[in-house]
Amino acid sequence: MSDQENIWELRLYVAGKTVKSVTALNNLKKYCEEHLQGNYVIEVIDLLVQPQLAAGDQILAVPTLVKKVPEPIRKIIGDLSNEEKVLVGLDIRSAKR
Repeated sequence: MSDQENIWELRLYVAGKTVKSVTALNNLKKYCEEHLQGNYVIEVIDLLVQPQLAAGDQILAVPTLVKKVPEPIRKIIGDLSNEEKVLVGLDIRSAKR
């Protein structure tokens, strides 16, 4: 059970394979590998394929990253190119050792 508590659940909403969407996913993977070392799950939701899922997390723009776990839930909009903003926004910054 303690392993589950350390897993970060991240959901990235995109609309197709646009440059911004691909950049956001690549940036997210890089930050997660550097700072969370495998203790994360990234779920990518393409709103062109599943538009009904946007309502659940109140997605108004894409790409949008939603941190589900650990709480509090946080959202970051954009291609995630500003690493410090992403790490602070997700509250990962303090996780780096």
